[in-house]
Amino acid sequence: MTDTTSNHFPDRADVVIVGGGVAGCSIAYHLTKLGITDVVLCERKQLTCGTTWHAAGLVTQLRATRQMTELAKYTGELFASLEEETGQATGFMRRGSLRVARTEARLEELARGASMGRNFGLPVEKVSPGEIKERWSPIDLDGIVGGFWFPHDGQVNPADVTMAYARGARMRGGRIFENTKVNKILVENGRAIGVVTDKGEIRASRVVICGGMWSRDLAATAGVTLPLHAAEHFYIVTETIPELPRNLPVLFMGDECAYYKEDAGKLLLGCFEPNAKPWGHKGIPEDFCFDSLPEDFEHFEPILEMATKRVPLLAEAGIKLFFNGPESFTPDDRYLIGETSEVAGLFCACGFNSIGILSSGGVGKALSEWIRDGRPPVDLADVDVRRTISFQSNKSYLHDRTTETLGLLFDMHWPYRQFATARGIRRSPFHDRLLAEGAFMTEAAGFERPGFFAGAGMKPEIEYSYGRQNWFDLTGAECRNTATNVTLFDHSCFVKYEVEGRDALKVLNRICANDIDAPVGRVVYTQWLNELGGIEADVTVTRLSESTFMVVTIAISQRRDLTWLTRHIPEGAHVFVRDITSGLPMLALMGPKARDLLKAVSPDDFSDAGFPFGTSREIDLGYARVRASRLTFVGELGWELYMPAEFAAHVFDRLVEAGAAFGLRHGGYFAINSLRMEKGYRHWGHDIGEEDSPLQGGLGFSVAFDKPGGFIGRGALLRQKEAGPIRRRLVQLRLEDESAPLLYHHEPVWRDGRIIGSVTSGAYGHRLSASLGMAYVECADGVTDAYLASMPLEVEIAWRRYPARAQLKSWYDPKGERIRG
Repeated sequence: MTDTTSNHFPDRADVVIVGGGVAGCSIAYHLTKLGITDVVLCERKQLTCGTTWHAAGLVTQLRATRQMTELAKYTGELFASLEEETGQATGFMRRGSLRVARTEARLEELARGASMGRNFGLPVEKVSPGEIKERWSPIDLDGIVGGFWFPHDGQVNPADVTMAYARGARMRGGRIFENTKVNKILVENGRAIGVVTDKGEIRASRVVICGGMWSRDLAATAGVTLPLHAAEHFYIVTETIPELPRNLPVLFMGDECAYYKEDAGKLLLGCFEPNAKPWGHKGIPEDFCFDSLPEDFEHFEPILEMATKRVPLLAEAGIKLFFNGPESFTPDDRYLIGETSEVAGLFCACGFNSIGILSSGGVGKALSEWIRDGRPPVDLADVDVRRTISFQSNKSYLHDRTTETLGLLFDMHWPYRQFATARGIRRSPFHDRLLAEGAFMTEAAGFERPGFFAGAGMKPEIEYSYGRQNWFDLTGAECRNTATNVTLFDHSCFVKYEVEGRDALKVLNRICANDIDAPVGRVVYTQWLNELGGIEADVTVTRLSESTFMVVTIAISQRRDLTWLTRHIPEGAHVFVRDITSGLPMLALMGPKARDLLKAVSPDDFSDAGFPFGTSREIDLGYARVRASRLTFVGELGWELYMPAEFAAHVFDRLVEAGAAFGLRHGGYFAINSLRMEKGYRHWGHDIGEEDSPLQGGLGFSVAFDKPGGFIGRGALLRQKEAGPIRRRLVQLRLEDESAPLLYHHEPVWRDGRIIGSVTSGAYGHRLSASLGMAYVECADGVTDAYLASMPLEVEIAWRRYPARAQLKSWYDPKGERIRG
């Protein structure tokens, strides 16, 4: 397919899209549908020739997260009408899908996912083994305990649906050029201004990289990190099987790493096996097009052996095709979309982890609106490319992680599941000491940080389940010690920026919703808002001097928040920003005996009068100088201690040595999650985000509406206030039954027979002995404590409902008396 609009190769366009797979063509389609018709798509060879052409074409809607589910749901809805709109056949068939469990744990995983789907009106039914057999008669039910039926799922022809997107784009003026290789992204003054192709330059105001497994290397030419790596993906297609029923739904057997798709009397068997095979590590051949990779039957054989037992018809069927083709995977199994951190105006949609077809419509729509409006249309934090870290472009890291990520698509998605590959990369100065104390390390943005501390004689490892895992009591002890004695937490992964200059106060105060024009030595808790009043970041700002500030944020937001900050510094402003995370580790000392411990290692005044809450200053600690900030994220008296890296070991040792007299224990992030849940402390990306305002999130106290100069998003918040009672609020949940299942995320909240909200995050509160969560709920007349108490509430967990209570204040120490003790 070549461009039919004009034979002239353009030198300008509004948007240039690099890559003619299903994602690139969908974005072209959706841009033109929005009225952005001066779109040029460049494909190095032919449309679909990289990965799209050999995709299995599964169209399912339930994904691991809310955002990904909503994008997939839209895609399925679009496929139902795309052929009629464009006149191009898509091969879309809504046959439904079955997700089948061989274990009770898998059945609970499916049930929790199905409950999440209810939040978006996703049609889903629980089915018994007998009902599974009715819908998929060739299956052998040996060991099957149940499953779930998704009637709106189906399948599509990947090449045809891509051509439909392309035709829809061309119908509205979009231009597509095949056999046009993009060699480089043009960048001037930190902004993408076009591309260099083998046919000449094309200048553009925005560029979109949709190059599949080529995306990482193309982005690197512009200094941009797109962490993805190709892996071999296998499936077989049988000869025609006369006994095979036609029009079977898609069948997923996660416990056997397999999926089945019937097509014209043949059966496609594909897999997502553990210990996958990375491919293309040393580069992708220049002429790679509609190519397949060498067969590896030995690698596929364990899957086939299980499959012939599960579907006996396979045992006698001939194999028409043994296919092996490359697909690209990201380090966290979530795709990459959005505007890149390094280069403004450069967007991406790539790294689809084998779900590119079913995500294509939602991704195309969301990214097109992002390009038009300059901001994402919905909260896309789960898949936003700004979550990545620069080290993740390391090829060896990507190679090793890819051996795991392919199989994880079908592996159990346990709560708190940790990656096993490519670990130990970012370590705090306390790492070895914490391991010696029995730390089980978890990972966040590549940082190793303790999840919990094993007891004497215990191996620090997780025994996964959906219930109380083996670390439950250990974490409970850490929490209770924090409430009665003092606990030391390693917070080195928290991100720190130094912002200084003559205009630092003015610029930061415009970005921050709270007033940071505070005295030197004060810490201000604040949010950064977008123009719609949504929360882009949740940070603290410490005033170090008249013109110098320290911003502290969470590990996963390191590049995202730095990008937001630097892009909102006006041109010509005298402001300088440095990321000082690596040189400034941090310990958090929390608990009622924290003051006494600090007095034992420092001559400074830590009294409430001498060191009030929200104060930050340098102190002597042992032989070191340390910045101490009186803050807490656990709801107890405490201080955050920042020190230059070379003093870190000394400070740690002094605290541990002196702490023995005060009952000092080490604490991990599982304990932090429990403690902050009891106090109702929000976590950005879960409880608050781009679509949530401070008023909805219960953070109105941190907004300075009347400060001079205003702030970004002020107008939107004022309109929200003027509109009357807040109809959507974050509330604190508590399950009535202490033995009820644990809350994690996305569980529906019911009232009077209908869903009124959804859980954002959950944990067991050990100080309260209760299963807790936070959730957004809605009421047209405003969400108040009276409304929450006026009728019983229930939370749906794994397809069952449990009584719950809700309130606006925290369950633990709602007046904050303990943190100000």
